[in-house]
Order: sequence, then C-alpha cells, then structure tokens
Amino acid sequence: MDRLHSLTESAGLKRMLSLKDVLYLLLALAAVALVVKFLKDKHGRSRTWLTSRPRSPDPEKTSTNVNTYAEKRTKQIERLPGTWQPSSFKRPTAPPLSNWSITDSKPLPYRPFRHGPNHITMGLRTMHWDEWIELDNHYLRFHTDKARRIAERGSKCCKTDASDPRVWDGAVELFEELAAYLPERYPSMFTKTDVGVDNVVTNETFNVHDLTMNGVTEDPMQLSARLIQDDLAIMFEREDGQYYLLAGAILLAGFWRLEDKFGMPLSLIHTSGDVPGFKQKLEKGMMNFFRRVQPEKPVLRNNYFLQVDDDLAWSNSIGSEDSTVEGELGWFTAEKNRAIQHHHFRSERQSLRRLPRSGGVVFTIRTYFLPVTEIAEEDYVPGRLAEAVRSWGDDVAKYKGRERYGDVLLEYLDQKHEEQVARGLQVEREEDEVRGYPY
Repeated sequence: MDRLHSLTESAGLKRMLSLKDVLYLLLALAAVALVVKFLKDKHGRSRTWLTSRPRSPDPEKTSTNVNTYAEKRTKQIERLPGTWQPSSFKRPTAPPLSNWSITDSKPLPYRPFRHGPNHITMGLRTMHWDEWIELDNHYLRFHTDKARRIAERGSKCCKTDASDPRVWDGAVELFEELAAYLPERYPSMFTKTDVGVDNVVTNETFNVHDLTMNGVTEDPMQLSARLIQDDLAIMFEREDGQYYLLAGAILLAGFWRLEDKFGMPLSLIHTSGDVPGFKQKLEKGMMNFFRRVQPEKPVLRNNYFLQVDDDLAWSNSIGSEDSTVEGELGWFTAEKNRAIQHHHFRSERQSLRRLPRSGGVVFTIRTYFLPVTEIAEEDYVPGRLAEAVRSWGDDVAKYKGRERYGDVLLEYLDQKHEEQVARGLQVEREEDEVRGYPY
C-alpha cells in the first residue's frame, strides 16, 4: 500500500509538473508573440516616418525622369491658358529655426555633383515649407552687395511689368509672403508689425501696404530682394500657354542680366542662353511642370558652375556687364588657365512654387560662392568634383566654360584627391559617410 501510495503520488507530481511546463510554454509563446508584434509595429512606424520626407531624386542619375516627377508633384487642372482661379491654400506656419544666428550659422554645404556620367535633367525634389528661404552668416555681405547694386543699376536689375494688374499683384503677393514667413522662421532677425516686417539687424522697416522701405516707395520685387539673400523671378502664363518672365530682382546672378531676359517666354530664355539639352531633354517636361504645378506642391533643385574671378554679382571674366554689343559676352573672353586662386565654386539652390492668389510661378535663387581651394579641403570633394567636370558632354563643357580653366582646375583637384588618399581617406566609404544629394 505504501508503495502504491508512493507511485500514485509520483504520478500526480508528474502530472503537476507537466501542467506547469505547459503553462510556462504558453506564457513564453505569448511573450514572443508580443515582442514580434511590437517590433513589427515599430518597424511600420519607422517606415512611415522615413517615407514622410521622401528621398530626393538624384539628378545625376538616369532614373530621374522629369515628366514622371512632374506628374507626381502636380495634377492636371482644366483651365484656359493664361487664366488662374485663386486658390485657398495657405502656407503652413514655419517653426523658428533652432539655434540660428546671424553671426554663427554657416551656409549649408551644397555640393551638387556626383560620380559617374552627367545626365541633363531638371533634378527636382520636394521642398518642405519651413525650408523655403535659407539665411546664414553671409547675410550682411549679400545685403550690402544688393543695396549697392540697387543704387547703381536700379530697374536694370529689379523690375515688375506694371501694365498687367495680375503681374503687379503677384509681385506684391510675394512680398507679403516673405514678410509673413521671415518673422516665423528667423524671429531673432525679423519682427512682424501691423503694416509688414522690420529687419532688426539692418534697421529697415518694410510696409507691405504702401510698398515702402523706411518710408521710400520701391518696386515690390526690389523690396523682396532686400529682405533675403536670394535673387527672385516670377513667371506668368499668357494666352498662348507660355510662361513669361514678367517680374524679377536679379542682382547676384553672375552670368546673366535681367534686362536681356525680361518679357521672354521660358523656352526662349533657355534657348537664347544655349542651355544644353533644353530642346531635346528638358522643354516638354518643363512646360508640363509649369502648367500643372499647384500652390501646395513646392520643389527644389540645385546646380553648379565654376567661375574664374571673385565677383559674386557679375563675373567680369566673361565681359563687361554693361556691354551692349551682341557677341561680346561669353567664356571666350576669359583669360585661359588662370591660377587656381582665382577659381570659385558657384552653386545655386532654387525653389519653385506657385503663388496661390495670382498664379505666378516664383523662383528663389540662392547663390553659394566659395573658393575652389576651400571646398577642395573637404573629404571626397576634389575627387568627386574632378570626375564630375570630366563627365560633362561637349555641350555642357562649352556652356560652363571648361576650356578656359579645365587644365588648371583638374590638375589641382587630382593633386588634392591624391593627398587625401595618401593620408588614409578610404574612397570606397564615401557613400556611407557623405550625406545624400545635393550635399
């Protein structure tokens, strides 16, 4: 009996252990399921966050298709050419740029060139509204240069077609937009007032109702240009479906003059400037984009040039800005193979957006201007820039003047690249260490 009782007790214990084991197993499986669900949800949220700020297309790669991108960023609106129904869209309020300083905030390091073959595209990417206008510690230099240019050249650089009420309203609308945006984004520099905006750094008061700066009436495009570092241009559609440059403040363009292009349609602006590949690769997509772009869908693009003098406003190496004789301006006038100390890297960050009230398409054109000897000290830059310059087709090379400076520039860039490799720079790690295009 004792043995039987012992066996019975042992069997019961085994059953108890078996039940406990099953319970533990079920709990363990439940815990694993919860962990898997948590990781899946977290991954999903991460993917959502990543895709909420889309990766910029690389304009140096063949996968960037201007027509496809324009279709994604725009929608077809059934309207007659030259007409526009005002939109109710309001730009989102811009958050203040944290830690921004007129003395300490450096220009963003745009380096919009890549390894591999050069492809001609518009190179559009999404613009986030808080990033519309970029200001930095070069502001006062730009502001001074603009003020000097306005005093010296006036309407040659800043002009609005006052014969068309829609154009004038568009120029005023841009001024109003800037006067609203700047105090939001840069509150340490701009203060919103009942009549407009004050620049507390330069002691300038802007009245958007009277179109004045410190009490003096000016063209609205000129007033807008005084506020920021960018040049400005507004294109308006006419009954023929073409977009015309009818308002502009082009003060620091380097290579082109507003007076030459004012009143021209978009296509003629590009063909008269011999823009490479415009007719074959850009015109159709660009016209579609301008026709369809909506106020809520702003975009950005970048480009770059080389310059063999140090004048931000006008590159005198291509001829006198006051030349009136056709054929006198061009790279053919530049001194060939000047020393590398004269070579400057000139990059533009352009934003494009449609103004909701007037329907004008406004460009902001911010120039970044640095000595080549300065950017060549940055890791990977000399090797990448040298490859990019060598990849230009004959038409691009002619347009950008490579024949006048290429030998000196490429010899210097190759030397700096070799120095970087010799000190241990691992070229194969560039894609991992360098931020994506256009940096």
